[in-house]
Amino acid sequence: MSRKITKGYYVRGKFVAEGSELDEQLKRELKGSDTASKTDLKRESAGLQKLGEDLLTLRADLAARLDLPERLTIALDELHRITNFEGRRRQQQYVGKLMRLLDAETVEAIRAALDEQHKGSATEKLALHTAEQWRARLVADDGALAQWLADHPDTDIQQLRALVRQARKDAVPEKPGEAPRHGRAYRDIFQLVRGHLGGEDAIGDEGHA
Repeated sequence: MSRKITKGYYVRGKFVAEGSELDEQLKRELKGSDTASKTDLKRESAGLQKLGEDLLTLRADLAARLDLPERLTIALDELHRITNFEGRRRQQQYVGKLMRLLDAETVEAIRAALDEQHKGSATEKLALHTAEQWRARLVADDGALAQWLADHPDTDIQQLRALVRQARKDAVPEKPGEAPRHGRAYRDIFQLVRGHLGGEDAIGDEGHA
């Protein structure tokens, strides 16, 4: 009499009979893994949609380096114009859909461009903060001028001294108890210092009166 063949499969070298308790357990685990995969895909989709929205903040020179599909560029332009909440929400979802069609290389290039912009912004903020500190020291302390000249000997000493004198004069309150005032000389010191510290001309004056 022939022996009935049990249907099943092997897992890590161990035979698992179909319908057995171990078979049911493995199926439950597999179903759980599928659920986790769907969750991961949903999270990835949301991340790509957010990345697409972040493209709206990217500087033009950095955006020009990216070889973005025309449909995505048009969709981003539309998203920038839409102000209606529901319309904007639908457009954001459309941008997310287009982002999911991009290849991994393009997505990575977008992330790199946004990261470059973020680092550049942080560097600029640090430079502005350093310029503000030097300005405050130059106006408040005579000894700071000698230290500044030691570090930056190409500075127009006559111009800087005249600006410092004027800034101190402007800062004297007209009436006792009033807060110090900052005039044009105070702002010009910032521009001069910022220029010697390197970089482009200061954008604004974060240390204004």
